[in-house]
Amino acid sequence: MANAYPNAYEAEVRLLGTMLVSNEATRTTIEEGLSEDDFYEERHRYVYRAIKQLYNEGEAINTSSITTRLNDLNLGSKCGGEEYLLDLMSKYESSERTKDYIKLIRDKSMIRNMIKASEIIAKDGLDGQPNVDDYLDNAEKMILNVSRNRKAGTFKAPEEYMGAVLNQIRSMQNNTTGITGLKTGLTGLDDTLHGLQRGDMIVLAARPSMGKTAVALNLALNVAQYNKGGAVAIFSLEMGAEQLGMRLLSAQSKVKGDSLKTGNLNDDEWNRINESVEDLKDLELYIDDTPETKVGEIFAKCRRLKAEHGLNLVLIDYIQLISGNGNGRGEANRQQEVSDISRSLKGLARELEVPVVALSQLSRSVEQRENKHPMLSDLRESGAIEQDADVVMMLYREAYYNDEAKQKAEEEGTEKLEINVAKHRNGATRKVFVAFEGATNALYNIAYTSDSE
Repeated sequence: MANAYPNAYEAEVRLLGTMLVSNEATRTTIEEGLSEDDFYEERHRYVYRAIKQLYNEGEAINTSSITTRLNDLNLGSKCGGEEYLLDLMSKYESSERTKDYIKLIRDKSMIRNMIKASEIIAKDGLDGQPNVDDYLDNAEKMILNVSRNRKAGTFKAPEEYMGAVLNQIRSMQNNTTGITGLKTGLTGLDDTLHGLQRGDMIVLAARPSMGKTAVALNLALNVAQYNKGGAVAIFSLEMGAEQLGMRLLSAQSKVKGDSLKTGNLNDDEWNRINESVEDLKDLELYIDDTPETKVGEIFAKCRRLKAEHGLNLVLIDYIQLISGNGNGRGEANRQQEVSDISRSLKGLARELEVPVVALSQLSRSVEQRENKHPMLSDLRESGAIEQDADVVMMLYREAYYNDEAKQKAEEEGTEKLEINVAKHRNGATRKVFVAFEGATNALYNIAYTSDSE
């Protein structure tokens, strides 16, 4: 053991033993974000993996369920079986010490990771690097990857946060655009929101067939084009990556979606498509089309993407399709799940310091009113969505409900799409209008906004 890396073996044993007995300890440990990799002992990592999976699935946590899960993962023989789990249970202590154990385990994990990073840096340096800039860049990335996981969680005094506020104001002194966040290219929206702000949860809500996905894809496309140096992550829980790719290509090339689907294209359209494909390949637009994704999986994938490419924007289509951890079927249970998901998405925006645009369905009550313009109370399944959101944007197309407007839109090829910024925690609310070309899913600027009363 002389050459062993620093570890908190006893704390690992005590924590796992407590988690096997106390649901509160399990909840606290998972909410604190303790990672499987933070454990030094291999079998402790596997036991924690099984506990965490069962917790996220809403299943009972006991020696029997954990043993079954470990066997399902072909890890039972590596963990000592149920006998070892019973031994862990015998090390149970009060759940009041849970956070103390978490800190010990995490601190030792961070020291190990720093030592390992230093060993790699030293080895690469001793082996000789042809490019010193690449060597220093890789070394910096490894150290930052360790340090960014450190949890501060301390109070900040005025001399700390007011200095940051002053620096932010100074940095904007020469900014003539008024955009302090990510530029969307939709001038009415940029003027209202000053760009998509980092740390904001932005809800884009509408009834089906109103254009949610089209608007979201245009936002993603524009952010990727106007804001370099970071990826745009799209989580599509309803449509596959190829379907979204087809829509992106149609919007970028201005070739009708129906023509792309049939392949009936003239030479000019083929030229535009080929050019647009190359343009899209140059953008950092990443799509994950895994259905029934859980919030924890979204967190993990975003953290990995940020570490590898940097991250500018997360877009989720849509909230109601994210899987919850509960196993109940009741309406009240689902509302609580959506509330938890909404709160977690806000946490995602703050932790990764990116805007998170989450699409949401609206309730059918819109269709039952004479005035079809959506309201905040129409947000489906949970008032927590409105509460957690920094910005709520609601879509309305007159052509969807009015035959005369529909005929006019068909004749002209475009129609007016209303983006109602119905909630804006840090600014004005108003209606922004853009031209929507349904055949290509493209949006165009038109000079018209209306301040809400």
